[in-house]
Amino acid sequence: MSYLDNIRTFVRVYDLGSMSAAGRDLRISPAVTSARISQLEEHLNVRLFQRTTRNLTPTEQGRAFYPGAVAVLEAVDEAEAQVMHLTEAPRGAIYVAAPLGLGRRLLAPNVPEFLVQYPQIDIRLRLTDRTVDLTTEGLDLAFFLGQPEDSNLRIRKIADCRRVLCAAPDYVARRGLPEHGQALIDQRHECLNLRFPGATEFQWMLQTPDGPRRFAVSGRYECDDGDVLTDWALSGQGIALKPVFEVAEHLKDGRLVPVAPQTPPVPVQMACLYTHRRHQDPKTRLLMEFMTERIGRAVKAAEARAA
Repeated sequence: MSYLDNIRTFVRVYDLGSMSAAGRDLRISPAVTSARISQLEEHLNVRLFQRTTRNLTPTEQGRAFYPGAVAVLEAVDEAEAQVMHLTEAPRGAIYVAAPLGLGRRLLAPNVPEFLVQYPQIDIRLRLTDRTVDLTTEGLDLAFFLGQPEDSNLRIRKIADCRRVLCAAPDYVARRGLPEHGQALIDQRHECLNLRFPGATEFQWMLQTPDGPRRFAVSGRYECDDGDVLTDWALSGQGIALKPVFEVAEHLKDGRLVPVAPQTPPVPVQMACLYTHRRHQDPKTRLLMEFMTERIGRAVKAAEARAA
């Protein structure tokens, strides 16, 4: 095992807080993961982690070693990127995150074509509706909807995505058709809400005659998986706020219908996030350009089908 492999394993264990999680991420067995950490500790003559049956925490020495270890890996990755740029043979793993709906419908279907074009690249795709941290989670790219909280990251805009308030026809027949955002509150409509970490209330940004306005909606249903909200809407449980591309087929076949037509949702930005350093990596830049073109085209096609 090389010293560099041991350092890379240490960084992933540190980032993920688990030997087993790091092993899965690096595609190595728990035994190999543990052996690499032990070899590194033996080489440095320090203990890098405190291990118990339930917890693994960095020691003072581990915390001190981490920044330098990250810097070493960044320097190696940058040097490899320069070589790959000259040889035009990009290779290695790209760590990518995306929301569930975007990832399943727009990103994942295009991954096979990308890997056919670049057979020496591996894609490590993480799908989650929670907010991700590129730095601490070791990500190269993160696709997202909305506005990023970290102003230090770079943004590559893909599209402004139309959104729709929608419900099943039987829900509308049972509860009536709300004409505007205030009716959602006054008539106590069941709003299906996407739960974000730290959220204390749910606010839907709708376009009113006086401009964009936030409506504090409520309901008994909430989930951190946007596809679950779609399923609930399809089964007649309430009203969902969805990007059109996620529900285009349901709108087209009438299983979902638009509601509150007087106050449509404000479009949401779709983009990808990356650090300045990641943009220098040719393989990351290739994936970003490839996905930006195809995802943008797919969003337009879906919105046209639903029109």
